[in-house]
Amino acid sequence: MSLPDHLMSALHDAGLDPGYVEDLARAALEEDLAGGVDVTTEATVPPDQQATGDLVSRGEGVVAGLAVAESVFVCAAGGELEVSRPVADGTRVGRGTVLTTLTGPTWALLLAERTALNLLCRLSGIATITRRWADALDGTGAVARDTRKTTPLLRELEKYAVRCGGGENHRMSLSDAALIKDNHVVAAGGITEAFKAVTKAFPDVPIEIEVDSVDGAVEAAEAGAELILLDNFTPFDVARAVEAVAGRARLEASGGLTFYAARTFGETGVDYLAIGELTHSAPILDIAFDLRPAD
Repeated sequence: MSLPDHLMSALHDAGLDPGYVEDLARAALEEDLAGGVDVTTEATVPPDQQATGDLVSRGEGVVAGLAVAESVFVCAAGGELEVSRPVADGTRVGRGTVLTTLTGPTWALLLAERTALNLLCRLSGIATITRRWADALDGTGAVARDTRKTTPLLRELEKYAVRCGGGENHRMSLSDAALIKDNHVVAAGGITEAFKAVTKAFPDVPIEIEVDSVDGAVEAAEAGAELILLDNFTPFDVARAVEAVAGRARLEASGGLTFYAARTFGETGVDYLAIGELTHSAPILDIAFDLRPAD
């Protein structure tokens, strides 16, 4: 079976590929079964029993991935469930907030529970930490942006969660934008030479250049870079780079950024803060699944 139309539409509207989400849900469920069956549920739950389950937040944060979690339950049940989602992705929630209510076969709800929660808690944790950074930068003009430091095979979902938290995405892959880093500069013989080489080979691809000095930022701007990555700059040096580049390129601070210094960096005039911890170190948002007899 494929996912029901309403769920396909919800995933599509979120910028997610429904086919990818369904394949991921099925693979994750199979990983949990490991070629066998849910022995506990098989032994304790009548096959025709129906139940209702609530996904409930156990903490304060921002929710992300509700349609993804629902997809897991639908795949486990082998068909549509009765589903109610009183909140939407990107919503700030508090302890005790009911996020989704599902009614269907008890065995399917229990089979899908942990897999759905693993994804939902992870994505909501990313959205929550992103929201903290976005709030810290509010009014500065700077935007929190993610990196490619994502969990293998979960990049599409994790970058979606960043958007739910008020952040922006950097490139999704190595092919949709060029990031000329220090090793590329060395190999090409310099900043300008590296920029020219990429422009010649891929004239339609956006180009960002990593630099480690204000002089390097100026050279990158003069070469024609659209975006310049300021690697391990202090706030003082970021402000100097902003002044020296004078609007010829957008600037992104990266490396060694801490939440407590976020506003200091944002007030330098930089356009973006590249924050790896949004995806590589986000703690989960604690969410539980509470089962009760079907109404």
